[in-house]
Amino acid sequence: MQFKTLSAFAGSAGQLTPSKGPIALVLLEDAAEVGSTIAHMQARGFRSIFLFGTKELLPVATPDAPLPENTHTILHDMHSHNAVSAAVNAAIRAFPGIWMHYCFNAEYLFFPFCETRTVQELVTFNTEERRDTILTFVVDLYSNQLGAHPDAVSLEAAHLDKSGYYALTRTDDSGAPQDRQMDFFGGLRWRFEEHVPWTKRRIDRVSLFKSYKGLRLAEDHTFNDAEYNTYSCPWHHNITANVCSFRTAKALMTNPGSMYEIPHFWWKNSTAFEWNSSQLMQLGLMEPGQWF
Repeated sequence: MQFKTLSAFAGSAGQLTPSKGPIALVLLEDAAEVGSTIAHMQARGFRSIFLFGTKELLPVATPDAPLPENTHTILHDMHSHNAVSAAVNAAIRAFPGIWMHYCFNAEYLFFPFCETRTVQELVTFNTEERRDTILTFVVDLYSNQLGAHPDAVSLEAAHLDKSGYYALTRTDDSGAPQDRQMDFFGGLRWRFEEHVPWTKRRIDRVSLFKSYKGLRLAEDHTFNDAEYNTYSCPWHHNITANVCSFRTAKALMTNPGSMYEIPHFWWKNSTAFEWNSSQLMQLGLMEPGQWF
């Protein structure tokens, strides 16, 4: 099904109601790896996939290449003002009470043991722990061969930083620490911070969560519910996940202010991405919590 506006999509519950989640919201900023992103969401077990983008970017079903039955499109310019929060909040209004995940194209969700367990099993376990959110850390991916891949995007040559991540306590407007909230940094946004505005340097997103009526996402990837912004419950560590993303590398290689100043992304702590959850857990980039 296609929706021509966010308003039409937000009011779509009567036309299209996923009785069970989780659903995936894929925000298309350009044409890079749209197909592989959709395929990855399918492989993770999302019940429905919603693609947000302009007419030029949204895939069109043809007799020879039909879209999967559970994939739907929404016309929405991801470069418009507050585009991310507008899209996610429209989905929250459309489908309150279900789990959903949002990401951009050329981004890939990994969680502990995802090779043998589905995202449905993940959120079921998390619900049993009385948690309605799963904190995800964005792990920057980049090609180590920019000559061959000028936009830094290559699934075969993907690399990541195996160290260089840190966290700072998040404070409120008065400077008081926020309970169980931290700002996380690292990856390309840390190494090339002179090309990244301060407000865009965090790598933490609560991109997998259970929606409810009145929940709102802000453009800085935080919610209007303080508990939704926490990294764990008060009594023990919770499961976390990763969004492995070419987004920052693409931006640095296409922005005129940085593309000519960065000869490569390789450094001594670069390592090839193995496309599995074991590597990410061994590097300490996500943890299983109590899930074994």
